[in-house]
Amino acid sequence: MTIPSEEALRRALPFAPYDFGFLPAMTRLVMAHDRIGPFFGLLFGQIMFAPGKLTRGEREMVAAITAAAQDCHY
Repeated sequence: MTIPSEEALRRALPFAPYDFGFLPAMTRLVMAHDRIGPFFGLLFGQIMFAPGKLTRGEREMVAAITAAAQDCHY
């Protein structure tokens, strides 16, 4: 497994939903997995951006609390 460089990842992704001037390390880590990375990206897109009952802010809050509860550093 090789973690792609930020430049390689920017070429591979059509857009970056979170662009802070750098791509988050978690994005690079997930994309290092050729078999599951693309599917994880599609799932993430549906959960965070597809129409649904929760607002975007509510979805971000659920994600942040879930990550904090797991001591996730990403």
